[in-house]
Amino acid sequence: MLVRLIHTFFIIYEIMIFARIIGSWIPQLQRSPLLRFVAYYTDPYLNIFRRIIPPIGGAIDISPFLGLLALGWIEKLIYWIIFSI
Repeated sequence: MLVRLIHTFFIIYEIMIFARIIGSWIPQLQRSPLLRFVAYYTDPYLNIFRRIIPPIGGAIDISPFLGLLALGWIEKLIYWIIFSI
């Protein structure tokens, strides 16, 4: 049950990051309440990676891809901790 809950949380957060990526490509979506909600919850996490690797040429932001990669590692680490106990 706990594993399913953790997995669901990570899936939802990954979907939110993908929505943030798509929203950044479509300026009209950036003003929508849904995308503002998504940005509010994903930008603090993505800003960690933006500080490490700023957008390339000021336009290409790879922080969402690094964030998604890190999320996968974090999820696996949590599972390892849970099953080690």
